[in-house]
Amino acid sequence: MLQKKRLPAKQSALKFIGRRDFIGRLSTLAGGAIAAPAIVRALGDRSGLPQKSAAPGSVIAKTRAGKLRGLKSDDGVISFKGIHYAESPAGENRFKPPVKLKSWSGVRDAIDYGPEAIQARGPGRGSSASAPLMDEDCLVLNIWTQGLHDGRKRPVMFYSHGGGFSGGNGGSSASRGASHGVDARDGTALAKNYDVVVVTHNHRLNLLGFLYLEEILGDDYAASGCAGMLDIQEALQWVTDNIESFGGDPHNVMLFGESGGGLKSSTLTAMPSAHGLFQKASIESGSAIYLYPEHDSTETAKIAIARLGLTEKNAHDLVNLPVAAILDVIPDAPSDSNGKPLRPLTFAPVVDGSYIPANPYDPVAPPFSKNVPMIVGTNKDEALAFFRGDKSIFTLDDADLHKRVRDLLYDKADRVIDMYRRTRPNATPTELFSAIRTAQNFWAAAVKMSERKAEQNAAPVYMYQFTYESEVLANDDPPYPLKASHGMEVAFKFDHPDDTTMIGNRPERFQAAANMSHAWASFARNSDPNFDGLPHWPPYTLEKRETMFINAQCQVVSDPNSEERKLWAQL
Repeated sequence: MLQKKRLPAKQSALKFIGRRDFIGRLSTLAGGAIAAPAIVRALGDRSGLPQKSAAPGSVIAKTRAGKLRGLKSDDGVISFKGIHYAESPAGENRFKPPVKLKSWSGVRDAIDYGPEAIQARGPGRGSSASAPLMDEDCLVLNIWTQGLHDGRKRPVMFYSHGGGFSGGNGGSSASRGASHGVDARDGTALAKNYDVVVVTHNHRLNLLGFLYLEEILGDDYAASGCAGMLDIQEALQWVTDNIESFGGDPHNVMLFGESGGGLKSSTLTAMPSAHGLFQKASIESGSAIYLYPEHDSTETAKIAIARLGLTEKNAHDLVNLPVAAILDVIPDAPSDSNGKPLRPLTFAPVVDGSYIPANPYDPVAPPFSKNVPMIVGTNKDEALAFFRGDKSIFTLDDADLHKRVRDLLYDKADRVIDMYRRTRPNATPTELFSAIRTAQNFWAAAVKMSERKAEQNAAPVYMYQFTYESEVLANDDPPYPLKASHGMEVAFKFDHPDDTTMIGNRPERFQAAANMSHAWASFARNSDPNFDGLPHWPPYTLEKRETMFINAQCQVVSDPNSEERKLWAQL
């Protein structure tokens, strides 16, 4: 283990309360392509790419641990699903680093998604009959590619799913049709249209992934506060060791992820032990500037242990508790035996001085990742996704606006509202509240991350804002559209904008998806998102603050919302 660097127990309350609220809210969302004319061609000349096969069928790939059977579709895309990249983390392995995968003989089927991590079944997660299978033995990944063992060295796009650090999955057919479901993260279209290898994965979440036990159980559990992140690191190691068999280049791996997946990708750039397992990263609607300190995480662990009916003296019994008991602790809104609401517990990676030596992007970007090119950005109307079902937000008057912003920003509320009224003079109270919440929880952090990356004066950082607006309603009465809300861009960058009920039916969605997916695939291949047909996207600089607005018609804007940016930097 790396030498531990102890951090002060007392940190800025405003910083950590803000991150806790942000991560908790992200946890409420879980994280067949129609090609636009602009992507009939992919990155450069497509004449040498594999052609469609005559019919679907099974294929065999050889990994270091054994052989796997996948499926080749009639459009030439080969998929392998539910591949174990580590042994089960249950029993004595619970709360510890992932255990290296053991070899097997024969051929294992890899044609169905594996189980998702243990997590609460909140609203919208589906019934027990239709929801994806949950299991502690969830350390699985999925691959989409156009070739096996062919030496083509395709760029690898490694995706971490959303849902904060407590929910979601990287693949499950049971959630087909969900508005922000896993089908939005199917890698078929990216692999087909851009000749890349797409990898998604599952890992330990919430209490099982981030319950910090070192101070209670000792050094054997030093990794407990980062176990879920070490799972992702192990998945990356598996990619390094095996992806050539799937036509990929182990030395050209791009991290990307939205919402909680952005937080995870941010965190990976701040983990010394993950250094070298990826060469570039895209952080989408989830910039992890700060994480959780040891002291706070230990207090959270003590509360969780007590709720599980244990004490610090017999806390080791946690490894033998049935999953059903754990599920009683991790719901979004747990209650005691009398039905009284309990304080929700948030589990997230811990700045332990070892696996994560410091806050990812505070006070500076991680120096050992300075040569990692990055894309960082947000959606224009992130907050609207969180307002669905709350009619009161869509009928706000000025008094309601002041009360809600005071609840968020205390004595800074008037200053923020006054600024937003000046910069958006025609905005309604609902529009102002949405803009303020979007900036507070997403945009301000993305700007800070981009600034600190640019300050390194090394590898470039490219900043974006996704601006395509959906006409699907966030509220029926009064009618209010989702616009460019949180999670909207997932199906766009995966290049199948017909596969979600969030997007709507405007024909411009196909060109917007072509633009975004092509830029991300270009970045995966060349560490540069530019391609023929896109307005030149320059790296972000502190002088001009160049930001690409991604839509059916893209444009570069210098220092968008500059007055608002300066205000958030002062808060």
